[in-house]
Amino acid sequence: MLKPLAWLACASALLAGGAAAAQEAAPVRAAAAHAGSAAPAQLAVATGAPGAQAGAAAASSQIERGKYLATAGDCVACHTASGKAPFAGGVAIESPLGLIYSTNITPSKTAGIGNYTLEQFSRAVRHGVRADGSHLYPAMPYTAYAKLSDDDTAALYAYFTQGVKADDSKPPQTQLPFPFNIRASMGVWNALFLDDKPYVADKSKSVEWNRGAYLAQGLAHCSTCHTPRNFLMAEKHDLYLQGASLGTWYAPAITPGRNGWNQQTLADYLRTGHASNGATAAGPMLEAIDKSFSKLDQQDILALSVYLSDLPQHEHAAAAAPVVPPVSGSDIAEMAGQISAGEQLYRSNCASCHQNTGDGMRGLPALRNHSVLHHPSADNVSMAILQGVWPEHGQGMPGFANELSDREIAEISNYVMTTFGQNKASVDEHRVAALRQGGDTSPLLLLSRIGMVGGALLVLAALIAILRRKKKQA
Repeated sequence: MLKPLAWLACASALLAGGAAAAQEAAPVRAAAAHAGSAAPAQLAVATGAPGAQAGAAAASSQIERGKYLATAGDCVACHTASGKAPFAGGVAIESPLGLIYSTNITPSKTAGIGNYTLEQFSRAVRHGVRADGSHLYPAMPYTAYAKLSDDDTAALYAYFTQGVKADDSKPPQTQLPFPFNIRASMGVWNALFLDDKPYVADKSKSVEWNRGAYLAQGLAHCSTCHTPRNFLMAEKHDLYLQGASLGTWYAPAITPGRNGWNQQTLADYLRTGHASNGATAAGPMLEAIDKSFSKLDQQDILALSVYLSDLPQHEHAAAAAPVVPPVSGSDIAEMAGQISAGEQLYRSNCASCHQNTGDGMRGLPALRNHSVLHHPSADNVSMAILQGVWPEHGQGMPGFANELSDREIAEISNYVMTTFGQNKASVDEHRVAALRQGGDTSPLLLLSRIGMVGGALLVLAALIAILRRKKKQA
């Protein structure tokens, strides 16, 4: 659920400061019970009198709750650059329109959100509008954070303004190409596509289901990565959570009923990045698990799995994944010169950990029947080979971007997909080259460039016409 990002990755964010997620108990009921609705002015209380001490305790509780929500919203992933202060921004987020740099959301008054009021913070997080009135790009998932309750928004505000250390460093400015650098255009986009109504509980469902829905739809912003987007990069709500390309990584469908996914496997996967159906997290999803899902309490993880497992099935979910028979590890075929180039490359680069048979060894994951091999895209296999897989804890997998060519990575990817997944999805060296460079760009970018060229030609034609007219007059 990457957050992914998303684009991603998932999988993202600009100024408003990631925001959001999870209440520790049940959904609607929990919002009032846990969040604490103290306004900013109420947070600064004098010590001494019993009433003041109670106010200080309430403020401290609200800040701690905001910290949990920020973790559930995975704010740190997008707003903390490697080696930099927490939440000081500067992370370069790849989008189909170019790089978007996350902003400083520490309480710095010169570089961050130290001058934001609660109302301004809420408007940025839930409506995508900064304190200065300029619009955020939806790489910051305010389209999902719009579901946040008032109490949770106040708790996040308390945490980011009082529980985070201020840092005055200024990250790079986002500079998308014209016309996408005109932020005011996002006002039109929001009018067309933004549903800014908070989450409303479904009374026909259980408290646990509603809690999971509140998390998945808003705080965990699952749909920002797992729902495909239209030409204008808005989510296709009729294909909710049915899988989408993030440019490089593919965020698979997370609707139920396929490849052994159920409440238990979902919960295990979100907690650890591994599940009994062979799934192993990588890419933006691994980061989301390491920095966010693995740190949520048990009740919230179970609520998420209850909600996700109750969604309507993906249209292809009923088709069970093929059961892949054991693969022979014999060297007879190799001695006879009958093995393919992909198998030769696999044996040379991968078999020492995954074995010739694809069964893994010493805790290293098996490839045979691995869930990633049942995706409709081979991109994730190629991306894992290119970048490697590096969890915060446990064994990792090195990347081979510097050792293998695009053609060789394509050969291995296709061999693994067909041999261990019986999947016909494939890549070629041109696709691997595109993945290596950051994936696909939006067709909007191409159209804007065509439009700019067309506009320049019109201006040139007008100038030529004016010059000719002046010559005739002379």
